[in-house]
Amino acid sequence: MSSAIKKIVHLALIEDIRTGDLTSDLLNNERIKASIICREKAVICGVEYFDYCFTELDPSIEIFWKINEGEEVKPGTIICQLVGLAQAMTSAERTALNFLQTLSATATQTRLLFNLIKHTKTQLLDTRKTIPNLRHAQKYAVKCGGGVNHRMGLYDCIMLKENHIMAIGSIEKSIELAKIKHPEKPVIVEVETLEELQRALKIDGIKRILCDNFSIAELTKAVSKAKGVCQLEASGNIDENNIVSYAETGVDYISIGAITKNINAIDLSLQFD
Repeated sequence: MSSAIKKIVHLALIEDIRTGDLTSDLLNNERIKASIICREKAVICGVEYFDYCFTELDPSIEIFWKINEGEEVKPGTIICQLVGLAQAMTSAERTALNFLQTLSATATQTRLLFNLIKHTKTQLLDTRKTIPNLRHAQKYAVKCGGGVNHRMGLYDCIMLKENHIMAIGSIEKSIELAKIKHPEKPVIVEVETLEELQRALKIDGIKRILCDNFSIAELTKAVSKAKGVCQLEASGNIDENNIVSYAETGVDYISIGAITKNINAIDLSLQFD
């Protein structure tokens, strides 16, 4: 288990327990059995985070998973069983379920969209629209759901968006400056019109061009213009209702922030046996 996961879980437990769990302190601290039940159809993700919530408070706890990470389950499925001390189990319960229900929600939403476009060549990308301090966790959940990770943050890729280009002066100047200052980093440039796309296609050194808020008709033309020159990404107002039409244009990538920010926590519960 990575030190990053341990740190995130440790901070989450401190946030909840602080000086002590006053309610769990009332329990006899005997070993008990419990089951985690998934109440809806879901792709389960977040096992390591879940496990560490319990093992940090009770190193002797036993956790028996009935499913694999990234597996889709039906409503009513018992996904894991636990045997451990009553006080630690009830203290860790909510934090553990918070991680599991959130990451499973991201994986589930990603899988839904992935399945809709898997007959095409288009790959589903995430964005930086993640829950603070859960960037790595949610991007891992996206991969569990069948998606592909975009840049991890502001440090590993240059992404020239509308405001950057406006501040620098032009697409051409922005890309030139990026290549001069950070020649080792990939460059992605956002365009909002077919005319801007045509200008970007004339410039060497771009990893990918992001077509922002293009209509399906515009994106179809963009794919034709960029074929064999540069990979294209589509983004903006794309959801489960229109993603198939966008993917069938032949675009290389579709990025959707909703798979990490507009999620509904999966309904999970812990029950003592």
